[in-house]
Amino acid sequence: MVKNILYLSYDGMTDPLGQSQVLPYIIGLTKKGYHFHLISFEKPDRFIAHKKDILQICEENNITWVPMLYTKRPPLFSTMWDVWRMKKKAFELNKEYSFSMVHCRSYLSALIGLSMKRRFKTAFLFDMRGFWADERVDGNIWNLKNPIYRWVYHFFKAKEKVFFSTADHIISLTNEGKKEILSWNGFENLTDKISVIPCCVDIVKFDKKRVSTEMLKVKKSELGISDSQFILGYVGSIGTWYMLEEMLSFYKRSSKSLTNPLFLFVTKENENDIYRLSDNMDIPRKEIIVTSCYHNDMPLYMSLFNCSIFFIKPVYSKKASSPTKQGELMAMGIPVICNDKVGDTADIVRKYNSGLVISSEKINESVISDYTFSESNAIEGAQEYFGLEKGVNTYGEIYKKII
Repeated sequence: MVKNILYLSYDGMTDPLGQSQVLPYIIGLTKKGYHFHLISFEKPDRFIAHKKDILQICEENNITWVPMLYTKRPPLFSTMWDVWRMKKKAFELNKEYSFSMVHCRSYLSALIGLSMKRRFKTAFLFDMRGFWADERVDGNIWNLKNPIYRWVYHFFKAKEKVFFSTADHIISLTNEGKKEILSWNGFENLTDKISVIPCCVDIVKFDKKRVSTEMLKVKKSELGISDSQFILGYVGSIGTWYMLEEMLSFYKRSSKSLTNPLFLFVTKENENDIYRLSDNMDIPRKEIIVTSCYHNDMPLYMSLFNCSIFFIKPVYSKKASSPTKQGELMAMGIPVICNDKVGDTADIVRKYNSGLVISSEKINESVISDYTFSESNAIEGAQEYFGLEKGVNTYGEIYKKII
């Protein structure tokens, strides 16, 4: 008998995050005999542009998608309104389908999962995705000097403990995040209730064998890159957590010992933000290229890199962070340069000899140095740790356990 699952996500499916970190799991789980109703909140412009594509994916995989429009303003009140609408819709659907379980992605969705657990006895899976309230503070989104934000922060920190104690099971992205939770007073016995599933990667898609020499040649020509250049690459957003200034400084210091170096950014961020900073640091414009691509084309762009870099602020909330790009880069067999004290990132790099770990304390004096790299180990590590199939199977085992 097919079991009905309600999946709640405040992230949109028309956003890249939804397409890489929600839909692939749900598609995999439908093949294990579950039928999903997926409530998500969509940004109006992206919804108009990509609605048909997501609807097609959902229809092909027998997923019932229930998109709702995201409300941006006014801050806080718009979010409260969206949470109320999500709860109303979830309760309406539950009347009709009597869900076996509610799978809640992050904290806002978990508010509804908690209500459904208490009111309908619905199994409640808390897929935490990180220490959300602390992320808001660490990312300077919530200023605790503001009494309203201070109240909201303490509200969610209190709810966090209720989520952990009430949920039938909890997903952490990292072992470091799990360790942190288990260190809290009264939560020492949750070991069997917390599973670790990182941000997984489609290993089939991120496979360098799928990128031909001719494709690389054409792309290099388009971007004005020569075969003799050493390319340090960065992919993804550059705001909030990612230490752009420190990465540019690292490049500048390292470039002195590199032959014909180039820093290639593949990002949808405003290129002027990068150029403004690199100009101020006296990095020649000819050594910086900023471009963007669709996620499906990312393997091709990554194949241009001699090595990749990402520095992330080593703040408290990042103990629970799993950068998707790490798994993608390792799957492509590309060396990773990263800093420590960010989730399990450094441990994974060291375990699989997949790049260079920089001490966060010495990030402003570090340069590219000799490091042990094994392409085969990196690819194997991506399969073992970040493989989408493994993630789906782990979710499947949890579903069986709690339904």
